[in-house]
Amino acid sequence: MTDAHEVARAFASLFVIMNPFASIPMFLKVAGENKARAATQAVLVAGSVLFAFLFFGPALLEVFRITLNSLRVAGGLILGILGVRLVLGLRIVEREGEGPNPALTLIGTPMLTGPGVITMTMVLVRESGPLVTTCAAVGSLVLSWLVLMVSGFMSRVMGRGAIDITSRVMGLLVTATAVEMIVKGVRAMLGAL
Repeated sequence: MTDAHEVARAFASLFVIMNPFASIPMFLKVAGENKARAATQAVLVAGSVLFAFLFFGPALLEVFRITLNSLRVAGGLILGILGVRLVLGLRIVEREGEGPNPALTLIGTPMLTGPGVITMTMVLVRESGPLVTTCAAVGSLVLSWLVLMVSGFMSRVMGRGAIDITSRVMGLLVTATAVEMIVKGVRAMLGAL
């Protein structure tokens, strides 16, 4: 039986890194009139990338002979950069996509499921197993979809300032998660010497 505490911990880690609140301003720009369809497409793309790495990521680590501790340190560095950018309010997406559906290219892949989520997914699979990680991933994706679905309402009710503050707080949590990943990876590496 899967431990609910472990699923909740994994869910919190993935959802904080996924941070759909940071996607709201960009989503509102690119979604157009059919926000439900755009939210669904963005989350389907994000989920496809996430689950590809959930199921095939560990095999990639084996092929490239990358240890879990190396992945923790590298992923922690990437997460740290993303977290600091969120805290400081810097843009995560540097240029807009030129593909047919910007909601797919801008929201689904680089923003919801970017390098941080991919790294955390692979770390969670190794630490907690695929079942716990799958439950956490599904929960994170569903909650992200709900956030995007109500993004227009949230923007009107909360205002841009409150959404920015929420995103910055999430960025601080992402940065703290990054520090934990780096410390854990370095400790394990030093312990192996």
